[in-house]
Amino acid sequence: MADSSTSRIADVALDETSIVRWNPDVDHERRVAIYDLLEDNHFEPKSGITGPFKLKLRMEDTRLAMDIQSMEGKLLETIRVPLVPFLRIIKEYFVVCESYNQAIKTASRAQIEAIDMGRRGLHNDGASLLRERLADKVAVDDNTARRLFTLICVLQIRG
Repeated sequence: MADSSTSRIADVALDETSIVRWNPDVDHERRVAIYDLLEDNHFEPKSGITGPFKLKLRMEDTRLAMDIQSMEGKLLETIRVPLVPFLRIIKEYFVVCESYNQAIKTASRAQIEAIDMGRRGLHNDGASLLRERLADKVAVDDNTARRLFTLICVLQIRG
């Protein structure tokens, strides 16, 4: 395993042209995921390139493109991940998130906690699938996969 200072994301950005709908809740989730990702992550490309890295996430048709750049901005590698296997999880995740946002306004604590458990479970499923799909391209830990899955969801929000 490489040194933690060379196997990490030091900066991340989303291609804003890939985002169809932007609202305060989405912006908050994006900012929190990016903050948490930059605080603690493991990102080790299997190609052997070393970081720290700048990472730009963008959509290419039905694929996620992850542009891995040097800290100077030089493109080192692009990893593409088909998103079709994620679509069911993302759709269910959005439905549960909407239920959660409605529940926090009127539901009992027990109802909110039950919905939140479902939300977390779907989020974990998405992160696990992401780790599996990235396994031959880049090694990431669980928390990095969770935060990247959040950012993928932001890119998938449609009007």
